[in-house]
Amino acid sequence: MAGEREIEVPAGLAEVQSRANGDAGRAWLTALPELVSTALRHWDLRRDGAVRHGMAALVLPVVRPDGAPAVLKVRFVNEESEGEGAALRIWDGNGAVRLIDEDPLTGALLLERLDADRTLSSLEDDAQALKILTEILGRLVAHPAPEGTRRLTDIAHAMLGQVPEAVAALPGRRPILEACAGAVAELAGEAGDRLLHWDLHYDNVLAGTREPWLAIDPNPLAGDPGFDLMPALDNRWDDIVATGDVPRAVRRRFDLMVDMLGLDRRRAAGWTLGRALQNTLWDVEDGEPDMSPVQLAIAEALLPVFRR
Repeated sequence: MAGEREIEVPAGLAEVQSRANGDAGRAWLTALPELVSTALRHWDLRRDGAVRHGMAALVLPVVRPDGAPAVLKVRFVNEESEGEGAALRIWDGNGAVRLIDEDPLTGALLLERLDADRTLSSLEDDAQALKILTEILGRLVAHPAPEGTRRLTDIAHAMLGQVPEAVAALPGRRPILEACAGAVAELAGEAGDRLLHWDLHYDNVLAGTREPWLAIDPNPLAGDPGFDLMPALDNRWDDIVATGDVPRAVRRRFDLMVDMLGLDRRRAAGWTLGRALQNTLWDVEDGEPDMSPVQLAIAEALLPVFRR
């Protein structure tokens, strides 16, 4: 709207984008104030709160012309995030934030407003939080992925091609890395077609008014729901450690999710091993000197399940 002051790019968002996306990220950051202004004018929106941000998007509370609250999200669009609008349209508010409109020219999404200050992490009862997240995940993966969504089978084969480099970088982790790679190699030919969120952890579930809890920020992927379990397994890790028996606590979370979702236990374990491999490959790219202790613990807890 006329007279709206230009947004200031948050330093945290600028730092992440410059590091993760280099020149492309910096170009997007330079354009970001105008992208936001264009989106505000396009939908005739009024700013209604402080700017927030994640790793790849700026989020601004707004009010629509009819007085209804909403959120404007302007993203750095890449292969991970480009299908976000399509996924939200398919879910149509069933378990996920509702998409009001999308502007492909600016990469902007107009979304229903949720309570950004209250995530599922705020629930003290870890088991209750996990049940809520899993119920949401079940609704999301009930849909087949739309045409053009990135495919898990392609990602799996690409991961396998990176394993030798990871083993060379982390020679002490050869056995577990090769075990994870073996699971991926076995399952990659039948990688599924469900619409996955890919990043459904507790902080990506916000309190709402239309429903108590709703998912946000998907990175859509076509694949097996077993590949979507890891974010809930490695979040709230202190709760796992506090049990005094990490492998048992990991399997308890895993079993609850598998049972609620009706998944094949062995396949779900195999795809979770694949997720541990993917996270480790990313860490190797970032120069990490060893496998994450959390990823290692989860892989070691679930490898016997896959080998049964």
